[in-house]
Amino acid sequence: MTALEHINSDDLCVHTIRCLAMDAVQKANSGHPGTPMAMAPLAYVLYSRILRHNPANPSWFNRDRFILSPGHASMLLYAVLHLSGYEVTLEDMMAFRQWGSITPGHPEFGLTPGVETTTGPLGQGLMNAVGMAIAEAHLGALYNRDGFPVVDHRTFVLCSDGDFMEGASHEAASLAGHLGLNKLIAVYDDNRITIEGKTDLAFSEDIEARFKAYRWQVQNLGEKANDLAALQKALEAAIAESDRPSLIIIRSHIAYGAPNLQDTSESHGSPLGEKEIWETKKVYGMPEDKEFFVHERVYNHFRQPCLKQGECFEKEWQTLVQSYRQKHPDLAEQFFRALAGDLPDDFFASVPSYSADDKPIATRSAGGQILNAIAERVPMLIGGSADLSPSTKTLIKSSDYFSKTNPQGRNIAWGIRELAMSGAANGMALHGGLRPFASSFFVFTDYARPAIRLSAVMRLPVIYIMTHDSIGVGEDGPTHQPVEHLAALRAIPNLNVIRPADANETAYAWRAALERKDGPTVLALTRQNLPIIDSQKYASPAGLLRGAYILAKEKAEPLSVILMGSGSEVSLLLKAKEKLESEGIGTRVVSMPCWELFRSQEKTYRESVLPPSVKARLAVEAGVCQGWLEWIGEQGATLTMDRFGVSAPYQTVFEKFGFTVENVVQQAHGLIH
Repeated sequence: MTALEHINSDDLCVHTIRCLAMDAVQKANSGHPGTPMAMAPLAYVLYSRILRHNPANPSWFNRDRFILSPGHASMLLYAVLHLSGYEVTLEDMMAFRQWGSITPGHPEFGLTPGVETTTGPLGQGLMNAVGMAIAEAHLGALYNRDGFPVVDHRTFVLCSDGDFMEGASHEAASLAGHLGLNKLIAVYDDNRITIEGKTDLAFSEDIEARFKAYRWQVQNLGEKANDLAALQKALEAAIAESDRPSLIIIRSHIAYGAPNLQDTSESHGSPLGEKEIWETKKVYGMPEDKEFFVHERVYNHFRQPCLKQGECFEKEWQTLVQSYRQKHPDLAEQFFRALAGDLPDDFFASVPSYSADDKPIATRSAGGQILNAIAERVPMLIGGSADLSPSTKTLIKSSDYFSKTNPQGRNIAWGIRELAMSGAANGMALHGGLRPFASSFFVFTDYARPAIRLSAVMRLPVIYIMTHDSIGVGEDGPTHQPVEHLAALRAIPNLNVIRPADANETAYAWRAALERKDGPTVLALTRQNLPIIDSQKYASPAGLLRGAYILAKEKAEPLSVILMGSGSEVSLLLKAKEKLESEGIGTRVVSMPCWELFRSQEKTYRESVLPPSVKARLAVEAGVCQGWLEWIGEQGATLTMDRFGVSAPYQTVFEKFGFTVENVVQQAHGLIH
């Protein structure tokens, strides 16, 4: 066995990270060893010399954040977390990618201590990092006072070739440069290898020039991936930059040190093999015959200082906070309520209510009024649209836009960047202290969907306000008429999709979204005006909070048919009910704005709304029929869309596709007889 005393302590730590990654991937017979081997020096320098973090308390608020955007390189993160003192054990790494372990194939937020976000889909980590940097800048502007920088930390993100090939990175980097997010520091692992081979198969742009054009500080270190002093100097220079986000480019070598597999695509996503691992450990001067080996000197040199320094970092902040509470008690109370995600008791008190005597109003317009009423009482509410606030009605009127010179602004001009908007909203939610919302046309959830899915995976309470929700868009035609999108989003686990029937249901939709802390909500709102449903004549719109409710009970006996639907079609059902009841047919109208909330109710409630004995059920919705079988049963029917829409005035579109009182009545007759 090689005498390890001849390896200096820094190199021993770096080689240990590399060996742990190789061993874990080999034992799992699955994973990506190459990038951890290449980036081990960077990770070591970052965690031991740069990051302000406390391994004993991974959720300490004022910590620096580190995001591994190429989540496939997860063993890099797990190894450095273990060695720096987080609660990730050797046994955890031995269980890499196995059932029940805290070391899954890609890092998962909420599962592994020290993991800041769930990464894997390339580009998402960088977008999350931009959101975190926005959150830090905004909260600092709101709560910091002279001598009291209670919000003062940085966001670091490691990016790969794949991250920068994905279009999402262009959106995120452009926005970050425009906003001057100087506490955002990215490192580019330029290893020039992807799964198919060398990156020059598909990728030849000048990343340095690209990011300079985005108004980033750029340091190109060249062949310095193993130069610890150069890495530290570059990171410190990035920290010193006060005007721009920073990018550090490192020319690395994937599977560094592997005699036969360095700089090959074979080392990207497959175990190296026992023979190659043996030879590579020999190159490093590490014990070839030992797996998951950590010398005691590594713990003494790496873990113990990290734990000691981390405790000091947090104690310094806690001392600062104690003085802050005494000097600025009201501000401190608001700050810590925001960090806890607590809503004011009266947040819903000033929300407008609407009367049946009021003029018809689009739910997007009502939603804007409700948003502004809530924003006055919930200072942590922040967000914006993908260049559509005049259409989606999502501008907070009492605030300016967030900008480089006005970071306290609560309106975020995302530009026409649905990808970056949604991914960054996740980063803001992950950061803490804010309730972000993101808005666009409902059809453009096609662009937002990857981030929406990750909101659901991570159980983040992001609010997505999506308007122009159906064929009611009218003249813009099929490209802008979302017919399949309700079904697509309802298919995502842990995502609440709410499509309110009028302005009052919209208010309760906002309430449901804000009160939810364990997952995201999509509000699907109309472009066209809708009548206000008479809450004196029909049931209270508060029934929305249970997902579905009996809006109009049957008058004639027995109950013969149930008409159910969501959004703009509910008013149509009420008119059809009047016609059916005039014929002596007992008809119930059920408003079903949120299937997910309804599905979570107790069985007795669900059956009181939809009695199993009533088989004649008609679902009416201006979208595809997918999913409605769960509620209508085998003997029910749907009046839905089985094709894309068409360009015409929306009233004509609804009529031509059969969304009329006469057709609903006819369909109901067909079910009864």
